[in-house]
Amino acid sequence: MQIVKSVITAAGRDQRALPLQRLIDRDGVEKSVLRILVEEVLSAGIEEVAIVVAPGDEGAYAEAIGHYARQAQFILQEEPRGYGHAIYCAREFVGDASFLHLVGDHLYVSRVPGTCAQQLVAVARSMACPVSAVQATRENLLPYYGTLGGRRVPGRRDLYVVETVIEKPTPTEAELRLMAPGLRPGHYLCFFGMHVFTPSVMQILGQRLADAGAGEQVDLSGALAELARREKYLALEEQALRYDVGVKYGLLTAQLALALSGNDRELVLTRLLELLAQREMGATGDADV
Repeated sequence: MQIVKSVITAAGRDQRALPLQRLIDRDGVEKSVLRILVEEVLSAGIEEVAIVVAPGDEGAYAEAIGHYARQAQFILQEEPRGYGHAIYCAREFVGDASFLHLVGDHLYVSRVPGTCAQQLVAVARSMACPVSAVQATRENLLPYYGTLGGRRVPGRRDLYVVETVIEKPTPTEAELRLMAPGLRPGHYLCFFGMHVFTPSVMQILGQRLADAGAGEQVDLSGALAELARREKYLALEEQALRYDVGVKYGLLTAQLALALSGNDRELVLTRLLELLAQREMGATGDADV
């Protein structure tokens, strides 16, 4: 199974500015979120990168990834018809090939050697089927993620056969339909923002768009539920953490995670301890007045 193409979606109406935000990466270099994502996919042996953007954003996004713009193709989502539609906009770029897909508003920190994209692509190549990365997530965060239920692959603690997919389920719905073995109580397998798809996903999305009314939104989770009914589809519980930069304090949390896993870890820890000490001293001083 050859996986040399990648699609990054970055055209969301409320998220277009997020990939342009700049952070200090683990190597101590200031980069945009989008550049960090491009480097993530290239680490997995990807040769061609497509970035789905809103009309007019091409220039700013090309500037955000610097010299990687030579390896990237920008694809316009002319009409905002949802996440599934954004992926479908890259159908000509993908053609008959399998591809790695990342969202443009998440960053990833691996807990083991190798990047998250490398881990996912390696499993997809060995299993020769679509694989979505997932993370065990507390039920209070279900309104933010697509969630799946399934059973473990025999002999693997980190790999599941996907049986059901629901977009942003309620806790009650998740408890009834999305259980997965081995998770702590109140935790469910939620999407990580990273997938390897076969061309069949584009076929399903195309049919769902054809069946939808004019201007109707088409999400990805519904297409993945259909994929699970049609063919072998797996989920990999990554040895990593994802950080949604679009939520409150998301950029701050992602920055801290990158810094604490990078070359400047000791310096960052020292600065954090100094800040906490200063805050404690200030609180003590106020109490004495």
